[in-house]
Amino acid sequence: MPCDRHQSNHAARGWRSRLAVALLAALASWAGTGAGTLHAQEEMDAGEVAIGEVETRAAAVAPGVEIPAAAEVPDVETGTAAVAPGVETGAAAVAPSVEAQEVEAVEVQETPAATPPISVGGGLQSSFLHHRSRDTDATDHLRVNSLRLYLNGAATDTIKFMVNTDIDYGGSLGAPNPGQNTRFKILDAVAQFEMSDTFNVWVGRFLPPSDRANLYGPFYAHHWGVYADGVQDGYPFIFQGRANGAAYWGQFDKVKVSAGAFDGHSTTGISSLIGAGRVQVNFWDPEPGYYLNSTYYGEKNILAIGLAGQTQAESGNAYSADFLMERKVAGGGAVSLEAEWARYDGLGGYDPRYVMNDGGYLLAAYLFPKRVGPGQFEILGKYARARFREGLTPDYNQKTTEVDLNYIIRQFNARLMIFFKDTSYTAVQTDDFQVGVGLQIQM
Repeated sequence: MPCDRHQSNHAARGWRSRLAVALLAALASWAGTGAGTLHAQEEMDAGEVAIGEVETRAAAVAPGVEIPAAAEVPDVETGTAAVAPGVETGAAAVAPSVEAQEVEAVEVQETPAATPPISVGGGLQSSFLHHRSRDTDATDHLRVNSLRLYLNGAATDTIKFMVNTDIDYGGSLGAPNPGQNTRFKILDAVAQFEMSDTFNVWVGRFLPPSDRANLYGPFYAHHWGVYADGVQDGYPFIFQGRANGAAYWGQFDKVKVSAGAFDGHSTTGISSLIGAGRVQVNFWDPEPGYYLNSTYYGEKNILAIGLAGQTQAESGNAYSADFLMERKVAGGGAVSLEAEWARYDGLGGYDPRYVMNDGGYLLAAYLFPKRVGPGQFEILGKYARARFREGLTPDYNQKTTEVDLNYIIRQFNARLMIFFKDTSYTAVQTDDFQVGVGLQIQM
């Protein structure tokens, strides 16, 4: 009789036989009915298979992590390649986006800052002048009084430069310099270190601290016959009021100060430096910047007083006081008053034969509010007296009267000026009378 162990083995062999038969039957059934299904499945769109498998495998790898579109590559060879290289967890799945952001940030940081722009401009003054003196016949001139080229730029936000040129033209009213109307000379050549409103340093050739009339120049003067009255801009200069040197200037709200040192040899022929300084107070609207205007044509209300002086050890001193008041008029007009008193005592002056030259002037103007065509009319009058003393020839006085009828189209950029100027002397010089039409264009 068989033992229990043999009976148990016999039962196990019977169970295995029955399981094998069942598996064979299942395989036969699958081969007959499931083969068609498998064949159809193989004919599905490869992209749909890839997407389905990617989503399934991604869910298995990192449940709850949404796979970006870039990861849905039709690559079903392996689950890892189908998701994205190196994607094993939810954190890893977003790693490519983080890297892209880091690369983009680096690219932005490495982009160089834009170069500050360079501005180029120009200015033209041209006139017809009828000139009659007491001792000579009348003469007529058609002139190019001034032809300026402007260049401004910046190395950084605080380091700038300015280069301006002009022809050697002999002045707005003086006789032309023969053969020199086409010769360009340097007006300004300045390195500008402008750190703030209160701290600016200019180095090169420019207008030194001096009277307002010098700091606005002929293109920003209110009248045509500038620098012919024995008073305005009698400070020493190389060309059109300029000198070589360095100066500090700063704007403290409505107070502006400037001071500097300038080359003496190129201006007076004496090697010692010329010291220069100016203080200006604006009681109404401020006037930003170093250079100034003679008028604002109704854009500002101005009440300003300025004191200026220069000194050179071996020569002497020069000093001046200037005043400007301009008030807006309803409708776009303006009323203006400008005045100056100056004394040149051994330094500067209009006539080098005299040690002392002093005097003053008063200018008044009214800009009519009503526009006529593209511009506005303005009437202007000026009267000046100057004295010349301690000279090689007898002392004398000068009186200058000027009347202008101006047509202002676009302030200093486009204006037409009809001028009448009469100058008389008590001795030495010859009386003269000038009338003409001046045109100014700037861009």
